[in-house]
Amino acid sequence: MRTAIGVDLGGSHVTAAVIGEDGKIFRQHEVDLDDRSFKNVVGVLIETIEQALKDPEAQDVAGIGIGSPGNIEARSGAVLYSPNFGWTDVPLGETLRSHFDHPLFVGNDARCATLGEYTFGTGKGTTNFVLLTLGTGIGGGIVAGGELVLGNRFGAGEIGHHQIRPTDGFICSCGKTGCFEAQASGTGLIRHAFAVAPSFPRSKLLDVDRDKLGSKKIRKAAQAGDLHALAAWRGFTGDLALGLANIVAFVNPELIALGGGVSTAADFMLDAVRGRVDELTTMVPRGTTRIAVAQLGNDAGQVGAATMAFRGGLTTGRA
Repeated sequence: MRTAIGVDLGGSHVTAAVIGEDGKIFRQHEVDLDDRSFKNVVGVLIETIEQALKDPEAQDVAGIGIGSPGNIEARSGAVLYSPNFGWTDVPLGETLRSHFDHPLFVGNDARCATLGEYTFGTGKGTTNFVLLTLGTGIGGGIVAGGELVLGNRFGAGEIGHHQIRPTDGFICSCGKTGCFEAQASGTGLIRHAFAVAPSFPRSKLLDVDRDKLGSKKIRKAAQAGDLHALAAWRGFTGDLALGLANIVAFVNPELIALGGGVSTAADFMLDAVRGRVDELTTMVPRGTTRIAVAQLGNDAGQVGAATMAFRGGLTTGRA
């Protein structure tokens, strides 16, 4: 069986996996990333990929696929802009191709995850599909008519940065007010907890340093019936449902899959948003877009990057 190397470039580590054409992951390798300078990141990528290429399953490698944060020029693999890494116009694809003999492709990490989830996960068998990754921020991607949508300048799928509360929302990392990401990511849940805190002066929920407070703690407290956490959860899931209803109106998908850390709430989250999304859906038949938890979890990016390598690009048209 042919294999490919699927690489996920994250903010704190690089993960590379040997993956078969059926989406099966044989082995994974992970190297920490403590310096986001371009030179250092390239070095860590090379180290991690070389580890994967030594695996016994890597005897017939079709190519190497890399999912990177940022706006990516698909043909060259240049990272045009990545605020997470502070990069502008860096030749990531060209630099790595000079080191490896295998065909090498670079795509946006969220779009790679979408391709992986669509091909081998929850989206398998659909034609119109959306993936949302709910973590510190919100990433995602759109499949329309069976093709991953990249857009005119490779920016399609930045779902997290449509504004749902432009006048009274939280300030987003992109500088706008009330972006979907600012309101309905894991960071958004924490912000909701602080926003409603004055109504719960005896609550112990926030008795921890802010930089140590995670969304999981708030979600678990809400599941346990904590009134402060439940109020934050209602604000968070209300904003999540609003953004999801907008997506239904924008692209009318068969299925929206929720991935990322926040989605581990599973039924607790789905029960809170499904009915509200239907209430907010007006121009397409209600209930015709399914909302489910993504299947591949943190592996979606690597599987999608490998799929990109097998295809010769993020889409069959090599766009």
